Amino acid sequence: MDAPIITIFARHSLDCPHIGDEFYKRCDCWKHLRWTYNGKQYRRATKSKTWAGAERIKREVELSYEMAGKPVQRDQPATVRQAVETFILDKQGQNLNAGVLGKYRRELARLVDFSEHRGKFYLQEIALPDLTEFRSSWESDYPSSLTRQRVQARLRAFFRYAHSAGFIQRNPAADMSAIKVVQVPTLPLTEAQFKRLLETIPEEFPEATKAARVHALIRCMRHAGLAIRDAVCLERAKIQYDTRKRITRIVTARAKTGVDVSVPIPPDVAKELLGVPNVDPHYVFWQTGNGKPESAVTNWQHDLRAVFRKAGMPKGHPHQLRDTAAVAWLNAGIPLEEVSRLLGHSSIKTTEKHYAPWVKSRQDRLDTLVVATWDQPANVKAS
Repeated sequence: MDAPIITIFARHSLDCPHIGDEFYKRCDCWKHLRWTYNGKQYRRATKSKTWAGAERIKREVELSYEMAGKPVQRDQPATVRQAVETFILDKQGQNLNAGVLGKYRRELARLVDFSEHRGKFYLQEIALPDLTEFRSSWESDYPSSLTRQRVQARLRAFFRYAHSAGFIQRNPAADMSAIKVVQVPTLPLTEAQFKRLLETIPEEFPEATKAARVHALIRCMRHAGLAIRDAVCLERAKIQYDTRKRITRIVTARAKTGVDVSVPIPPDVAKELLGVPNVDPHYVFWQTGNGKPESAVTNWQHDLRAVFRKAGMPKGHPHQLRDTAAVAWLNAGIPLEEVSRLLGHSSIKTTEKHYAPWVKSRQDRLDTLVVATWDQPANVKAS
């Protein structure tokens, strides 16, 4: 996009005789800038009372937009936009998946917007207090402390790159305090809650086709333990019948980790999934004509949360269906290592962190060992 048209105007004091003319140049009132870019309005104080001083600041702002998308020159300071674009190019060269790149783009775009709204167009102008103020705005966008911690890690990665590339002499993000993570406990659904969830679907979605699709998605996530993106983007070809074992399994790869998973599902769930009405013959739930997977996932999240609310669980969320599957497997005595494989976790540490309190078989074994010590005499040698 071309550089915006920037207008200089005066903010007259109440006793200025030219208060009705914001374009009067020769008074001693403070001069300001305003412009529109990408549909957003911006204002900046020039900290000058002369029109000539405001013109110099205006030219700096125009230059920052003109430089966006161009390589950073050694003899010129890098704008925030330039540094972000260069960093994103570096990340693209690392062969990261689209989801991770999207997070970098989204979060650093917010940094650009935040900085420019405060009149800071060059990266070297950003200091620790600016980042502290920027971080204070995250809670509304990222309610989870774990998510905020990850956002801060990506922000630090950007500033480390900028420092290594010579865009800034000192890394302000290095001094940001750590974000303490409050781990939300895993809350699987009880049998009664799950039953109520299914019974509520026709109440929330009276149209039969829609209700059938929602019903199938909920059962798929509950019995296959799929995350919502993996379930929404499930291909029909990934539902495979094992003729030797006479069972149906879902064989796919997790979008988040790339780990392959192979999960057997009950026959009635398999039959329901294969019979889900969809205009796209390749997918069970995703209608590719509706846009990107992210949009489809967002729409389905909205639908499932509506069902949770209707079922009397206003804080319920789709991931609880995956949690319910994991806890059911653990309570059935399936080892933690195998549950980790079924969930498609890249590390067993992830499984332990979320589900260790629910490892019933492990707790039963510990109980048995402790109880066995009750009748054993203490083996204490006399000194």
